Amino acid sequence: MLHLLLIGGTLVIAGVKVLRQHVQEQEQKLTHSEVIPEETAAQLQRRDQETMHYIKVSGAAMGVAVVGEFLFPPLVVVSIPLNLYTAFPVFEVTFKNLLVERKVRASAIDSIAIAGALSTHYYVAAAFANQIYFLAQKLLIETEDKSKQQIINIFGKQPRTVWLLQNGVEVEIPFENLNKDDVIVINTGEVVPIDGWIIAGSASVDQHMLTGESQPVEKSVDDQVFAATLLIGGKIQVRVEKTGQETVAASIGEILRKTSNFRASIESRAVALADKLALPTLGVSALALVKLSPVSAVAVTSCNFSEIVRIVSPIGVLNHLSLASKQGILIKDGRSLELLGSVDTVVFDKTGTLTLEQPHLGAIHVWNSLTENEVLILAAAAEHRQTHPIARAIQQAAIERELNLPAVDQARYEIGYGIKVYIDGKTVRVGSARFMVMEQLPLPPTAEILQSECHNNGYSLVFLGLDDQIVGALELHTTIRPEATWTLRRLRERGLDVYIISGDHAEPTRKLAQALGINNYFADTLPEDKAKHIERLQAQGKSVCFVGDGINDTIAMKKAQVSISLSGATTAATDTAGIIFMDQSLKQLVPLFELSTQFDTNMKTGFAVSLGPGLVGIAGVFLLHFGIYSTLVLYVLALGTGVTNAMWPLLSPSRTRDTTPSSVFTDS
Repeated sequence: MLHLLLIGGTLVIAGVKVLRQHVQEQEQKLTHSEVIPEETAAQLQRRDQETMHYIKVSGAAMGVAVVGEFLFPPLVVVSIPLNLYTAFPVFEVTFKNLLVERKVRASAIDSIAIAGALSTHYYVAAAFANQIYFLAQKLLIETEDKSKQQIINIFGKQPRTVWLLQNGVEVEIPFENLNKDDVIVINTGEVVPIDGWIIAGSASVDQHMLTGESQPVEKSVDDQVFAATLLIGGKIQVRVEKTGQETVAASIGEILRKTSNFRASIESRAVALADKLALPTLGVSALALVKLSPVSAVAVTSCNFSEIVRIVSPIGVLNHLSLASKQGILIKDGRSLELLGSVDTVVFDKTGTLTLEQPHLGAIHVWNSLTENEVLILAAAAEHRQTHPIARAIQQAAIERELNLPAVDQARYEIGYGIKVYIDGKTVRVGSARFMVMEQLPLPPTAEILQSECHNNGYSLVFLGLDDQIVGALELHTTIRPEATWTLRRLRERGLDVYIISGDHAEPTRKLAQALGINNYFADTLPEDKAKHIERLQAQGKSVCFVGDGINDTIAMKKAQVSISLSGATTAATDTAGIIFMDQSLKQLVPLFELSTQFDTNMKTGFAVSLGPGLVGIAGVFLLHFGIYSTLVLYVLALGTGVTNAMWPLLSPSRTRDTTPSSVFTDS
């Protein structure tokens, strides 16, 4: 009788507490955001401490119950309030659902199972189940903490710069070095990196990511702009409202918030399924009470294993995100990992994504008695202090041919056209045909034909002038990423359609597509039309993953189901993308798809191994006369199997790593 009074008293207290909280909430008219806030470090620590507290109490309850069961029966009475104390949060949730929401949810089954186990004298079973549950909660907290730390660490490696206005000059500085009241310059196509106020200029700003507004907003002096919005037109100077460090912290917080929201969405699916099964389970339990016994009825309610899914699913999510981080893949939004499973089309931007920024020397043309090597020596000597891609390509070709370069006396660089230097008393010019005309050097008769051929093939042509005549030209070809051919072949083997989007003419785009084994491409594409191509593919029923790295890729990234950027790309691209490859290559693309497949399998397996044994237990109660201890064994097996499945990505990471030898990445 005493234990029934304790159970009843606990239930009454829980109900009264819930009603009091509900009345207070109504009086204060509190409004709650639908966005799930990200836990702070202090909140996570408090949750960890609370879980450890319940582990200790449930452990004490189990110890007392075991001693009372086998050695000193009066101690059983002591274990009852300890069990009720650990179960009190469950009772609170149940009464909130019943009294406030007027719904029967899975927590009602849990409450009945706990109360039923205690009322039928299964004290050890109740304490053991609580102990196992809180130990699993502890594992979830530790996994969450490690996952957060890895996301923070990998985000810290992401290069970010901004253009700071100093004394009227734009200077590129690391983003984290920004201070409050600094003034930065933001151009068309760039993502606003901070919150601030416009002090000069005007712009059309896309705030869709923040406000859901379908139309851009026109902003000018004294208007506020917000981080993560996109300038689709104009140029503005913005006074920084927060330091770079504060904004970095906010960015990390946003990533972690999205991770929490994604975890919550995964959990909610399990909860929704368990809630749908609540009333049928109560009905089956009532049938067992009538046909079998009170113990059988409690055994049926003990087969509600929905709380297992609420533990193992988040562990699985966090472990997959953690595994991605270890492989240099920053997943800024967990939904991207899930959506990859439905992607059937991958669209690549050409320049900077499938190709490297630096071209390579394809051929050397001479119109004089100089040899090819002599032309290359003069060109490399002239460009030896330059760092732009064409200069690096010429320098690299000279290094590969092991050429010795002469000293340069002085240089004058004409922006966008060419460079003029003096070597051994001779004037050497390197640059475009326009530069040579500006310098009054006539083009050779065959130069125009050569220029036309190079233009049609997407090659660059750099002329070399010696004193008063053009003596040679260097033909520079686009360099395909060494990993691109292998990566695209593997994507096609997975049954994915692959497309190229390029601003180049049709012929060079066709040749690149042919070299990479791609049948589908869009050429002569203006930056603003990239997103339209994505929309057309989606209108055909395709689910698109867009891979890009430029400012003009940001709108297309927003349109695609999944967007990927390479670390080191423009800030606009890396801010917009849902996934970033930190090694600045495409090598992780195939492992990412494999990780997504593994994630999907892991989640489905987690649901099955967590909820399946419950159905087996219910069948066992009616067919094999399972009791409470039998269902408890199933509970432990289900939880153990679910946790093992959730931890499997870390236990067997080789399943998602690219084991292909680096020698395959030799395409040029």
